[in-house]
Amino acid sequence: MNGPAQAAVSGQALLGLPRAELEQVFAGYGEKPFRARQLMRWMYGRGVLDPAAMTDMSLALRERLAVDADFRLPEIDACQESADGTVKWRLRVGSGQLVETVFIPEEGRGTLCVSSQVGCAINCSFCATGHQGFNRNLGAAEIIAQVIIANRQLGLIEGRSRITNIVFMGMGEPLANFRPVVQACSVLIDDLGYQLSRRRVTVSTSGLVPQIRKLGQETNVALAVSLHAPDDELRNQLVPINRRHPIAELLEACWEYAELTNAVGITFEYVMLAGVNDAESHARGLVKLLANRPAKLNLIPFNPFPGSNYRRSSGAALDRFRQILIDAGIMTITRRTRGDDIAAACGQLAGQVNNRVRVPLGSRLHEVTWHN
Repeated sequence: MNGPAQAAVSGQALLGLPRAELEQVFAGYGEKPFRARQLMRWMYGRGVLDPAAMTDMSLALRERLAVDADFRLPEIDACQESADGTVKWRLRVGSGQLVETVFIPEEGRGTLCVSSQVGCAINCSFCATGHQGFNRNLGAAEIIAQVIIANRQLGLIEGRSRITNIVFMGMGEPLANFRPVVQACSVLIDDLGYQLSRRRVTVSTSGLVPQIRKLGQETNVALAVSLHAPDDELRNQLVPINRRHPIAELLEACWEYAELTNAVGITFEYVMLAGVNDAESHARGLVKLLANRPAKLNLIPFNPFPGSNYRRSSGAALDRFRQILIDAGIMTITRRTRGDDIAAACGQLAGQVNNRVRVPLGSRLHEVTWHN
């Protein structure tokens, strides 16, 4: 861990705290709420984490922050850049654990893919992260730190951040780390935080239905759901959480979320696996589920990783599949594979996980406590 302010290890992490909670911290210091707003402008607007440099605060307050608050950032263990411009950072988050963060540049936008956990307990069969197991949740400070580090590494273009979109699609199941993820979302869309539109912040989930419903009560960011199959029998194999929350229950929660948050639609992710879920019958099954609903479908060519037994669907199979959905009036796009030459593509993030959830597939889901 490093950073310009080497605060006490026992200090309170102020990064990632929503504005109201940060105001409570300053109230505990005997300070007015506007001090929290000043700190947010320094941390997020200017990227300054050294209290000594926060010159519109009193000297006494700056000295207290230097002692009582923790502004440290994870260390960068490695940085790789793909031939297509995608950048991946591997970050040290203590105890030998590593997480990965990816920046994907595109015409007119720059998407940062952040991690929410060290590893993942969901164990989707086509995902490298899930094959590693799970160690712990990241705190809101560690999530927001990924944004700060990426901003510093990328620099500004014409005085503006290159990051226009944030997606919680890195390592981990975001809704299994509910409170820190919601806190981070609050900072990302706050006018004193990163000022992102709610539609430019996307939380992705494998299908934790109670948490989807709870998320709609607490924020209105965009929602993406890892679907990957049109029926429960197949989805049970690919996404084991389906055994707890089958497709019908999951979709009901999705439509409720769209209505509650006034969302344009829910994005459904669908990894195309040759000979597994890419037949025309599977496409027609999706039509039955999603037609005339507020749904958009992202078809994702499978990205291989060591130990995987799956193959990527052919271009012809993918095109036939997509056309069936488009003909049914479902907005469907094929996600362009980015960063696969540096293992930064969808489903490839690995980091380094000292797995503390070593149980058979299926029972793993019952060993993990969801943090609310």
